[in-house]
Amino acid sequence: MGASDRDLLRALNNVIKNRGGMAVVTDEYEKSIPLPVAGLMTDMDGLEVAERYKEIDRLAKEIGSSISAPFMTLSFMALTVIPSLKLSDRGLFDSERLRFVDLFDVEYAYA
Repeated sequence: MGASDRDLLRALNNVIKNRGGMAVVTDEYEKSIPLPVAGLMTDMDGLEVAERYKEIDRLAKEIGSSISAPFMTLSFMALTVIPSLKLSDRGLFDSERLRFVDLFDVEYAYA
């Protein structure tokens, strides 16, 4: 998370460097929770993860997020089954028809 394009790019690069995770970045700080195990899990102590999560959640809200659980919301947005059309790393996915969609398939758009 970040409040500017520059901060978002730095947060993204942080997640890439950590091989997965969550990050919040501003000019003053760069805080993250690395999730290097398949990009989804950590090998860190659970209590440390909980403390870091509280901190990045608080910081995300300080930079302007009005969502009660911003990182949880972002996590669910990445699921290809929510909503009916979702852009994934493999392309546009239709979760109702359970198939990838050609972005330029005009017939699909009117089906």
